[in-house]
Amino acid sequence: MPDILKDLGFLALGSRLKRLAERMQADAAQIFEQNCFITQPSHFPLLAALDRYGPLTVTEAVAALGVSQPAVTRSLVGLVDMGLAETTVSDTDRRQKSISLTPEGAAAVARMKRDVWPHVARAAEELAAGPDAGLLDQIARIEAAFDEKSLSQRATDGHAIVEFSDDLAGMFHAINEEWISEMFTLEDTDREILSNPRELIVDKGGAVLFVSTGGLGIVGTCALMPMGNGRFELTKMGVLKSARGRKSGEFLLAAALDRARQMDMESLYLLTNRKCAAAIHLYEKLGFRHDAGILESHGKRYDRCDVAMSYPRERPIA
Repeated sequence: MPDILKDLGFLALGSRLKRLAERMQADAAQIFEQNCFITQPSHFPLLAALDRYGPLTVTEAVAALGVSQPAVTRSLVGLVDMGLAETTVSDTDRRQKSISLTPEGAAAVARMKRDVWPHVARAAEELAAGPDAGLLDQIARIEAAFDEKSLSQRATDGHAIVEFSDDLAGMFHAINEEWISEMFTLEDTDREILSNPRELIVDKGGAVLFVSTGGLGIVGTCALMPMGNGRFELTKMGVLKSARGRKSGEFLLAAALDRARQMDMESLYLLTNRKCAAAIHLYEKLGFRHDAGILESHGKRYDRCDVAMSYPRERPIA
């Protein structure tokens, strides 16, 4: 069938963009419903602004969102009715109201950032992927990709990386405790790291990453742990038993190596056990090599360690 908006070119650009936005928002609403959220896509900008910038006045929210005051007010009324946001009157200016997330709203946004937003972002990026072209050609490519597979389908398929936040510390502990306890015994070093990921890893310049799998949420994690003098250890990498076989671990390891290349490090190594044959095969596949020197110098940190691997210097990290 002919497409009048496409045929009209730039004359219908606004209508065509509106149509594309409505398709994306409809799919986003479906994703939120599937994840048991009662919010609508129209609430998203204000929720995100309150999460990122903290309490805002209506005037500040208008500036942050770049929309009209009535549009902000409509979103605010909806969020207040759902118990996700609240307003307080300024002590210094009774005419000014400050908007903030309620505890329920903060918890909802934290879950969105963990289980929904990374997948929607990945799906939208996938729709827009392709060679550079003119604006109308780019829009046509996105529309064609939409016809092939919807935003909601793309969000449900595949994986996304989620950054560490304090509310995910429990997941970091639980995922690693599951696989370690299944094969070995938790050691004092394990307990110390799993109980203090922010203090021992993130605050020292390292990173803790999580992989979220469409439809399942967060299923795996790993860390890049600073060990001094530019050395980092890839550690505490595991995937929930219920999610194995989906290549979540390979996606996570590739993302961790990408992150390592962006960090200021001289070397990267890992410690493991020969019983972890599947993990060792994955490490080898993505470029790690067995390293007797690392085993001798660092292997004693764990009783179970009988394999050490390093990422070759010819594959530059920094």
